[in-house]
Parts: sequence; structure tokens; C-alpha cells
Amino acid sequence: MNIVIKTEEQIEKLRVAGKLAAEVLEMIGAYVVPGVTTDELNSICHDYIVNTQNAIPAPLNYHGFPKSVCISVNHVVCHGIPSNKKLKKGDIVNIDVTVIKDGMHGDTSKMYFVGGENKASVLAKRLVDITQACLYKGIQNVKPGNTFLDIAEAIETHAHKHNFSVVEIFCGHGIGEVFHEDPQVLHYVPSSAREKERLAIELKPGMVFTIEPMINAGKKQVTILKDGWTAVTKDKSLSAQWEHTLAVTDTGYEIFTLRQEEIDKGSI
Repeated sequence: MNIVIKTEEQIEKLRVAGKLAAEVLEMIGAYVVPGVTTDELNSICHDYIVNTQNAIPAPLNYHGFPKSVCISVNHVVCHGIPSNKKLKKGDIVNIDVTVIKDGMHGDTSKMYFVGGENKASVLAKRLVDITQACLYKGIQNVKPGNTFLDIAEAIETHAHKHNFSVVEIFCGHGIGEVFHEDPQVLHYVPSSAREKERLAIELKPGMVFTIEPMINAGKKQVTILKDGWTAVTKDKSLSAQWEHTLAVTDTGYEIFTLRQEEIDKGSI
């Protein structure tokens, strides 16, 4: 893998881009209500990124993706294309935002409960909570000397402990001037010795990447719909995802996309 070590100047720009991405997720929460369409949410995010933040929504026209954010509802694993689909009470929704500011990308996603947390099923709430915990477990293993295998193992172990499965066909990724670059950050431990060896790369200060586990209530298998983007669970079980962009530091990690709610709670 050709992993780009970021300079201090690049790191500072990544901090800015990451903060902007987090602010989009903070802003859009008030609009995730019963009856709103995912396309309306997309338009609000687009306008905020372009007109308020003076930034660029990275997904728009990326390899042909037609919208500015990805919005994935219930059994949609990732890459949901915003549409005229109306949200209803009890839905769980992932909004995945990537902004470009001064040539650098900030990438993050969050889960929302439509109608409030008390409207979600016990299973949905548990899945969302455990998936966020999986993200945090992965992040807590980021420090010099550890490897990408340590991150994968922490996430997979926590998911399996709660009888959930880890989606394997998508992964986290390096990020910077390029949206998706090396390394690939797996959220599960592969069975092949060759793949394990590939993950046994030591983490070094200046590496910047995303961790974004996708966890299913049912089986891990995924189907891509005819639009070429939308990934859904093959067994139609619920799926959840959380994502942060972070850097390896001399002593551990720095998360660029932390939201104020996480800072207030001391979540990580």
C-alpha cells in the first residue's frame, strides 16, 4: 500500500475540512423528521455546504453519484441515493457527508432516529448503539506501533459479542487531497494469511484515514441495487454505520470530525 504521510500544513487543512463535515451533521439533525424526503435533506445539506461553508460536497458527480450526500435508511447499508422517499417514525437513517475545503476532504457519518429515539425498536436502538461503540473501539486502537489488524479485530470482536455481523465488502480508507486513497481500513479480520499480513502494517504519525464500520442485525451479505450504488442487506435486516476521519499522532489519535455532542459527553 502506498500510504501518504500528511504534512503539518495538510493536517491543519484536514482539521478544517473535518470540522465542516461534522457541522453539517449537527445542522441537519433538526430536519430528520417524519414526512421529510431524503432528497429534501440532500438539498439542505448541499445548500449549507456550498453557501454557508463555501465548500464542495465531494460525493456530487463522484464516479457518477448524482447527489451531494449519501442517505441510507433501515436495511440500506451505505451509498443510499437521496430520493422522494419520505421518512417515517421508527426509521433509522445514516447521513454520510464529505466536504472539500482548500483541496482537503473531511468525511463522516451519523445515525439518526426518525421521530426520536423512543420511536425506534429495541433492536434498532441496540444496533445503532453497538455500531457506534464498534467505531469507538476501533479508534481506541489507533496509536503508533499498533496495526490496522488491531483496529479490525477490536471492531469485529465487539460486533460478534453482541450477535451482529460486520459488512466485509466495504471498508474505511485513507483520505486527504484524494477522497479515497491507501490504506484500506478493514473492519473485520480476514481469514487468509495474505490479507492478515497486508493489515499488519504499523500505524505511524501523519497517517490519516477513516474508520466507518457497517454492522448488520442479520447476516453480513450485501446486495447492490440496479442503480449501481445503493447497497442493502441481502436478508433485509437492519444496518447501521458511523464514521470518523482521524490522524495517527505521536501518542495516539486525533479525530477531525468530532461533533459537539461527543465532546460534551466525553464519548471518546
